[in-house]
Amino acid sequence: MMGMALAALDGTIVSTAVPQIVGDLGGFAVFSWLFSGYLLAVTVTLPVYGKLSDTFGRKPVLITGIALFLVGSLLCATAWSMASLIAFRVVQGLGGGALQGTVQTIAADLYPLKERPRIQAKLSSVWATSSVAGPALGGLLAGYADWRWIFLINLPVGVVALWLVGKYLREPGRTHRTGANSTGTGTGTSRSARTASVERHRVDWAGALGVFATGALLITALVQGGVAWPWLSAPSLAFLGGAAVLAAVTVVIERRAAEPIIPGWVWRRRTIAAVNLALGALGLLMVAPTVFLPTYAQSVLGLGPIAAGFVFSAMTLSWPVSAAFSNRVYNRIGFRQTAVIGISLALLVLLAFPLLPFPGQAWQPALIMLLLGAALGLFQLPLIIGVQATVGWSERGTATASILFCRQVGQSVGAAVFGAVANTVLASRLADPPSPGLPQDLDSVARALEKPSSLSAEATDFLRRAVDAAVEHVYLGAAFAAALSLLVLLLLAPRRFPVLTEKDDS
Repeated sequence: MMGMALAALDGTIVSTAVPQIVGDLGGFAVFSWLFSGYLLAVTVTLPVYGKLSDTFGRKPVLITGIALFLVGSLLCATAWSMASLIAFRVVQGLGGGALQGTVQTIAADLYPLKERPRIQAKLSSVWATSSVAGPALGGLLAGYADWRWIFLINLPVGVVALWLVGKYLREPGRTHRTGANSTGTGTGTSRSARTASVERHRVDWAGALGVFATGALLITALVQGGVAWPWLSAPSLAFLGGAAVLAAVTVVIERRAAEPIIPGWVWRRRTIAAVNLALGALGLLMVAPTVFLPTYAQSVLGLGPIAAGFVFSAMTLSWPVSAAFSNRVYNRIGFRQTAVIGISLALLVLLAFPLLPFPGQAWQPALIMLLLGAALGLFQLPLIIGVQATVGWSERGTATASILFCRQVGQSVGAAVFGAVANTVLASRLADPPSPGLPQDLDSVARALEKPSSLSAEATDFLRRAVDAAVEHVYLGAAFAAALSLLVLLLLAPRRFPVLTEKDDS
């Protein structure tokens, strides 16, 4: 949980200090890469760390991830320019990729199926606490100390996490099974026999490089397209084309590798493939509340940044509670049916957002987010636990990482697609402004509404209604993503997941 807290606090605590960072280091035109660079590094390393954890064990991968994250944090605190800070954030992300996937896998390794929802809910509570405490802590450190402390504060937390993991984490014995009964019951197997049975592994470094390079080009194209350059411009087409070529090369490398980083069984097994697609759609869906709700709360409702953060945090409060009780549902009706109920409820909640009155009260979107968190707690956790229960130890890291990788890619695609949707709707609403000189894109409108005194009452109301319409369309797009996820579960996922017994899972 302390290791997970490093990654969970990172996004929320950094975002509140951006004005102070830009004021000290400059680089306003590229500051978004403080987040994009970190996201890129986390996403492209997830499948690599997943395979490495299956090959060498979870403990060395987790320790490496925490150490990398701490080195990156220390370097960030010493940054002398925006370029150096972005580079050091990438180093943090290289460690963050190990944290996110490996912690989820360890939870499945150490606890039996009946206890996993309780443990996963505790991990989710780390994210919930961070979403509330992060903005407040970041604001306090940036306002009353120095923005560099938002990175230095990671060091004591990480050191304690390293000590606890190093001293107390004991992984179960890992053996290579040649047959169903090759390890017997596991009680009479000698240590020497276990050691001799462990396979010699070869790391697919060529495949790892291919996955890393392909993901880097794809995520860069999605993050920067429509922002740093137009979608149909030469840079955008070059990045997308390069990603497509590298993806084809990586597929060839992986098909020839003895132990590929992303093995073919991840997509050949119906359960895992369906969950990957369903959670990819979840990543798409999550862009609406995480990216656009704060803009809605500040620009339409007139809330401050901290109050807007609390509107969003309602979702993170109900999510772990719902997840903790999800086992009572899936133990009766199964993993797929529980997830179907969760995503169906999420679809209805997302469709309710455009029905909110204008301008409305803060409790109204907060209630929507509370209900959405409860629905998604029923949706996501049963699918993750269900997939982890269908694979043994030697495949669990890869399977878990593939799920998280698809969710991260979905989020990157969603940011690009919904950003284009929001700006298109906004542009159509601003085609006939009540007064000349009004901003034309969502970021510019949001900044203008931070100081409404500089605008006439008519212009302020006009811009707020335009933002309201843009965010409503984004939520309709999120509802479409929920519908896609629902169809994937109904059409592709098996009605009952092929769960392994505790003996087969060893």
